[in-house]
Amino acid sequence: MPQPQPRSPRHRAVVLGGGIGGLAAAAALHRSGRQVTVLERAPSLKPVGAALSLSPNALRALDVLGVGDRIRDLAAWQGDGGLRAPSGRWISRTDAAAAAERFGGPLVLLHRATLIDTLAALLPPEAVRTDAPARLTDPGDAHRPARVSTPDGELEADLVVAADGIHSATRRTLFPGHPGPVYSGFTTWRLVISVPGVAFASHETWGAGRIWGTHPLKDGRVYAYAAAMTSPGGHAADERAELLRRFGHWHDPIPAVLAAARPEDVLRHDVHHFAEPLPAFHRGRVALLGDAAHPMPPTLGQGGNQAIEDAVVLAFPHARLRSSGRTPIADDLAAYTAARLPRATAVTRQAVRVARVNMMGNRAGAAVRNAVIAAVSRARPGLLLRGFDGIADWRPEQPPYAAVRQP
Repeated sequence: MPQPQPRSPRHRAVVLGGGIGGLAAAAALHRSGRQVTVLERAPSLKPVGAALSLSPNALRALDVLGVGDRIRDLAAWQGDGGLRAPSGRWISRTDAAAAAERFGGPLVLLHRATLIDTLAALLPPEAVRTDAPARLTDPGDAHRPARVSTPDGELEADLVVAADGIHSATRRTLFPGHPGPVYSGFTTWRLVISVPGVAFASHETWGAGRIWGTHPLKDGRVYAYAAAMTSPGGHAADERAELLRRFGHWHDPIPAVLAAARPEDVLRHDVHHFAEPLPAFHRGRVALLGDAAHPMPPTLGQGGNQAIEDAVVLAFPHARLRSSGRTPIADDLAAYTAARLPRATAVTRQAVRVARVNMMGNRAGAAVRNAVIAAVSRARPGLLLRGFDGIADWRPEQPPYAAVRQP
């Protein structure tokens, strides 16, 4: 296993944000030999969210960090399931073994907190500061460090990684002319709860302008999510009652999940994405990462996966891109933008296209959509998997440090 190089204050990196992308970047930079400080404005690293899926591309990136197999052990390996209509009729079935063979590994599901804890454990305890709001005051350049302002004073850094989310203040500072994220046309609900006595196969259900998904977690709980076309900024006094109104008449196990939920179990968030990509993912000595760089709809389940890819590519740039006369940090960040901007933009655009299909609001159109998918699935059972070609089969340039075990 390659050993980290000696650390030095001269190689200091400051990461703004302690979410999945920020901690993955910090862990990767720490492994590459940099001294890392993570600044998280929240009082703890406890994530706001439910569960997330990790596809083989992100798991291979986690292999580079040495925790891919641990995550595979902690997560639920998604089995056979498929796509259903609100009546419960199966529109198409998925074959987990075929998907794993096609993309070189499984799709897994775990709680966000599990991934956060695993990534944070890769860092020295003193590297993470919570309750620490921070602001970029100078992006730096080839001749001077970047500067970050905190309540305890100013920090200088060779590299600043902005993983400060979809409404990134750092992004607005670096690219003030960019229009920012746009509303994707729908809102989402998520919950993780126990539903005793209910057995089901993983599924996603597509209606007219609405979807629902139900998946088992390894600890026995259920992860459920829903989405619906609606105006932005809306909230109900009781989001569980809102879900009952919209989905309570759909097939089992959806009514049982909603019956077991409490209003406080339900999280609701509007969905946004970039209609116009950024001109670059870096400026000066600052790199943007994850939702700060490329927010996307969740329709491909790739938001967190792409952030983990970002982290590994940023920390381990390819040597052939470091041959110019510029400073190493300039080479590294140019390589990062060159590698990540086209890929993240393509994944975002594909997620937007998928959202137009699965969130189709016209009832007649939705019925035709479901009929076409059913017919295609019968004629070519593996055809729908092709939608993840070029996404789930991505591999980092570094060889994995961990072996891929089977369940």
